[in-house]
Amino acid sequence: MPVTPTVRVLVVDDHPVVRDGVVNQLGRHSDIVVVGHAADAAGAVTACGREHPDVVLLDLRLPDSLAADAIPRIRAVSPASRVLLFTAFPEHSAVGPSLAAGAAGLLVKDASGAALGDAIREVARTGHYRGTEAGARAAPVTPREYDVLRLVATGHTNTEIGETLALSPNTVKTYLHNVMHKLDARNRAQVITNARAHGLL
Repeated sequence: MPVTPTVRVLVVDDHPVVRDGVVNQLGRHSDIVVVGHAADAAGAVTACGREHPDVVLLDLRLPDSLAADAIPRIRAVSPASRVLLFTAFPEHSAVGPSLAAGAAGLLVKDASGAALGDAIREVARTGHYRGTEAGARAAPVTPREYDVLRLVATGHTNTEIGETLALSPNTVKTYLHNVMHKLDARNRAQVITNARAHGLL
């Protein structure tokens, strides 16, 4: 009989009850092994650099970062690791940008232990998870608009944003105008406040 390859998983969630529950559920699958866990993005990056897991089960919102910001950092230290978003809010505004940043898909936290195992196997095997479309459609901003929004929130001018993203100032202005329209904001301060209310920052 052929030997089933073992899928190595890192669990990243800031709620110990959720994290321990997931580890316990995954322990029931003989072909899945949890190689570590982390409570924030910094811990996830460190663990990925050390363990190089096949799949990272990543909470959408962590104390120090959104998944969209954590994913590039994870892939920088462990390029072969595939990231599966794990959230109780599949229609959250941050889902779309996280998928655009490289997540393989999204799994809802009320999934059964069997569904959790199947999703992890699918991501390890194919690099994608099919149960993702609803959350991706729900995102109010495009990935590029999200890039501009994050730089606005850190105090960058349009010129600085253009230099960072290799965009003309007019293009930056257009993206920012679109974001302000989508988030019903009249100025930069309000767009930051409204973006936080949507969970985008």
